[in-house]
Amino acid sequence: MKTIIEMAREAGIRDCTCNGEFGCLEAFAARVREDERNKTWTSDRWTEYERSIAATEREACANTAGIALLGADKALSDRVLKAIRARGQA
Repeated sequence: MKTIIEMAREAGIRDCTCNGEFGCLEAFAARVREDERNKTWTSDRWTEYERSIAATEREACANTAGIALLGADKALSDRVLKAIRARGQA
């Protein structure tokens, strides 16, 4: 698993308002880690997490299908994408 600092560097963040160092991001990362450690994983929280993952997967599938259907009949493409995204409406 990547750290927030690694992700920030990969995203091109090279400087903060902290003299070119990543001190501000390190402090932010520490707060995020602490917040995650203190969360209580209730049944509702797991359900919310699972729904979030499912929505992300659906959108990734829709994006992949959209790319695969480039140049295909627009009506067909629209129906496929609509069907994938509709799975989250149930």
